[in-house]
Amino acid sequence: MTPEDLKTLLAHASPARSGDFLAEVAAESQEARVKAQRRLADTGLAEILDTPLIDPETCEVQRLIIDQHDPEAFRPISGFSVGQFRDWLLSDEATGEAIAALKWALTPEIVAAVSKICRNQDLIAIAKKRPVVTKFRTTVGLPGHLAVRVQPNHPTDDAKGVAASILDGLAFGCGDAVIGINPATDSPSAMRRLLELIEELRLKLDCPMQSCVLAHVTTAIDCMSRGAPVDLVFQSIAGSQKANSSFGISLSMLKEAQDAAKSLKRGTIGEDVMYFETGQGAALSANAHFGIDQQTMEARAYAVARAFDPLLVNTVVGFIGPEYLYDGKEITRAGLEDHFCGKLLGVPMGVDVCYTNHAEADQDDMDNLLTLLAVAGVNFVMGVPGSDDIMLNYQSTSYHDAAYVRRAMGLKPAPEFEAWLKSVGVFDEEGFLLPEARRGDAGLIARSKLLEAAE
Repeated sequence: MTPEDLKTLLAHASPARSGDFLAEVAAESQEARVKAQRRLADTGLAEILDTPLIDPETCEVQRLIIDQHDPEAFRPISGFSVGQFRDWLLSDEATGEAIAALKWALTPEIVAAVSKICRNQDLIAIAKKRPVVTKFRTTVGLPGHLAVRVQPNHPTDDAKGVAASILDGLAFGCGDAVIGINPATDSPSAMRRLLELIEELRLKLDCPMQSCVLAHVTTAIDCMSRGAPVDLVFQSIAGSQKANSSFGISLSMLKEAQDAAKSLKRGTIGEDVMYFETGQGAALSANAHFGIDQQTMEARAYAVARAFDPLLVNTVVGFIGPEYLYDGKEITRAGLEDHFCGKLLGVPMGVDVCYTNHAEADQDDMDNLLTLLAVAGVNFVMGVPGSDDIMLNYQSTSYHDAAYVRRAMGLKPAPEFEAWLKSVGVFDEEGFLLPEARRGDAGLIARSKLLEAAE
C-alpha cells in the first residue's frame, strides 16, 4: 500500500465531518464510507505500520512516530487486522494492563484506524479500560476521579476578575487539574503577573494545586530564566512539523522547556510539567495536513505529546468552529475519538467540551458529551464561569457542570485536592459539595483568605 492509498482509505473510512469535506478528502457517500470501513477493518496493522503518511526526511513528527515504535511490544498484535484488533480491545482479555503494555507498540495511524470502525459505545468502553495517571502537586487520572481545570480568563487580565473566578471555581471543588489562564497579552510581564497572583493564592490557602499561564512556550522559557514561579509549561501542538512550525515551535524547543521546568523542582509528588492542547482541524487550518484526514492528524499530535511526559493534554474539541466540526453530533464523535486515541497512546487526555456560537450545537449537546466522557474515564474537563469564556468568546463547561457530573457518576477530585477541600469546609467527609450555609468556620476562613488575596 502506498502512502496516498492509506491516506485515502483512512479519510474515506472516517465518520463524516465538515473539515474533511472542506479538505476534499471525505467519502462521497455513506455507502462509500461503509465500504472503506470494511476495507480498513481487513487491513493489517503491520501494513499500516510500514506505510508512513509523510516523508520522514521532511517531517520531524513522522521521524518521532517511527522512532517511538517498539517492535518487541508490537509482536503480540503484529498479525492482527484493524478489525481483529478492535475485537481484542473489546474482549475481556484486553485488560487495562494489557492495553497499557502496547503503549509504544501503537502508532497514531493504528489507533486512528481502529477508532474509525468503532461505534461510540466502543470508543467509551475501550478508553474506560485504559487509565493514564500523572502527578505534579495532585494526582490526575486515577479511576473513579475527575479533575477540573479552572479557566479564569479575563479580557484585560484584571487581577480582581481573575481571582474572583478562581475563588468561584475553588468553591465548587474545581482546580485540581490546573489553574490555567489564557492571557490576554502574550508577554513575559503579563505571564509573570498572573503566575504570581496564583502563587500568592496557593500559598495563602496551602492548596495543592498547580498553575499554568497559557502563553507561548518561548514566553514560558523567558519567564523561567527570570525566576518566575512556573509550574506547568503550555503549548498548542499538532501532527506535522509544518503545522507545529505555524505555532512557532519545534520538538527541540519543547524539550528545552521541559528541561527548564523540571529543573525548578516545583512539583511535590511528581515532575510531569507539560500541558498541551490540540484540536481536530488545527493542521488543516494551517494547510499542513498533507492530504490526511483531520482525525488521523489529531492522533499524530498525541505522538508529540507523549514524548514529553505531560501532566495534562486536552483536545479543544469544538473550538476551531463549524468549518471543521459542524454540529453537536460531529463534536460529540470527535471528542470520543480524541479521548480514545489519546488513551490508547498513553496520553493523559482531557477534553474541553465546547463549541463556538456559530456552530449548530448548544449546551444540551455539551451535557451529553460531558456525560459520555465521564463514563469513558476522561482525566479532566474545563471549568469556566457560567460556561461562557468572556475572553475567548466560546462556550465550554462550567463549575456547576463539573459538580453535576461528579455527583451523577460518583467521581471524586484528585485525592490530594479532595483532602484539602474537606479541610477547608468545601466538601463534607463523604466527599460531597457542602452548601455555602453549611461550610462553617473553615469555609469562611478560606473565602476570606481568597478575598484578601484578590484585593
